[in-house]
Amino acid sequence: MNFKGCIDTTLRDGLASPLLYDSKKYSFSIEERKKIVESLVELGVRYFEFFSPVVGEEEERSFREIKKWVGDKKRGKKIYYLAHCRCCPEDIKAAIEAGCDGLNLYMGLSSKAQENYGKSFSEIVAIVEETIRKTREKYPKMWLRYSGEDAFRTSTKDLFYVYDKIAGFVDTVGMPDTTGMASPLMVAKMVKLMKKRYPKVNLECHFHNERGMALVNALWAIKAGAEYVDTSIWGMAERSGISSITGLLFNLYHLDKKLVADYELELCYPVNVLMASTLKMQVPYNEPVSLTNRTHVAGVHQKAVLNDKKNYEASSLEKFGVSREELLLGPLSGWNYIFYYLKEIENFLIDEAQAKEIVARFKKRSGEMGPKCHPEKLLLEIVAEYGLSRVVVPEKYRERRMENLEKK
Repeated sequence: MNFKGCIDTTLRDGLASPLLYDSKKYSFSIEERKKIVESLVELGVRYFEFFSPVVGEEEERSFREIKKWVGDKKRGKKIYYLAHCRCCPEDIKAAIEAGCDGLNLYMGLSSKAQENYGKSFSEIVAIVEETIRKTREKYPKMWLRYSGEDAFRTSTKDLFYVYDKIAGFVDTVGMPDTTGMASPLMVAKMVKLMKKRYPKVNLECHFHNERGMALVNALWAIKAGAEYVDTSIWGMAERSGISSITGLLFNLYHLDKKLVADYELELCYPVNVLMASTLKMQVPYNEPVSLTNRTHVAGVHQKAVLNDKKNYEASSLEKFGVSREELLLGPLSGWNYIFYYLKEIENFLIDEAQAKEIVARFKKRSGEMGPKCHPEKLLLEIVAEYGLSRVVVPEKYRERRMENLEKK
């Protein structure tokens, strides 16, 4: 396996996620974007994909501030800021001027793409070849990737015809499953063909989740030899999303621990919780690295887990940050999480109405939080004024207890 890392696209493809509309958030503020990137850098991500600044002034301004805030290196390792660009001089010029380290160029080659562009295959090939050659000539040290959009609905013959022309000028060739129609066997076959034909060029894969296969396709691609996989927090992206970064790291750890040696795995869950706080939602129930992955409702399961949590837990989620110490209680926490925290972690007898009242006071005093006043301390100070009783949990169950998210 040749895996070199995840290329995060939370602030590119993730910005097109329907979740932003479901949560009535629509977009992230610049401060929220900075925190998202910073958290991913701490996790170990070194490659980030953004829109080309031509998308809008907000995108350009946020990109510049993010790069200034996070910097170019972390623990001695280079961080790459990549711009997702059409094979268009305007896109490229704007990205270079904004300070991008690399260009993720794309243009579809399939018959559908030809119809969409209103151009013949030969015309598209000419544009791609000229763009790549001129860009490489002008920027010899620039990170360059070219992706034939909708690669799995493009004939292998056509893909190879174009990639043969540009392989000597790019660092990476992309293989995007733009419509989410690929299957694991298709992915493995295609990756092996690509690596055999272009052994000296990195291969980057991008899998959408329309068939629910984005994560498994990513794993098969890596096993077959792909160097990079595009991911995002929660798998956020257009339509049904793409591969989740924490879900992928979780599975790669079980495939071969060496593949994730450069990642701080205990930060996986905090990254997911940060997004939950930003969107004011709970971490999705289908995220592998989540508290819901440790929730048991059926009585038979509950009894078995109280005896030994391994009865219904195949993997230790503590390794990925799902532990009491890593829950991110703070000024962005919503009432749902604080209700859970007080009820399930601190064992208070509390109802939803009381929780909402406490949260309002907690948020109003959030400015007091700091090195000498941790969020947990402030919250418990407020709760003390309510005289709430606590449930006594027997000592023998404390270390083995399961977080229960179900409201009662």
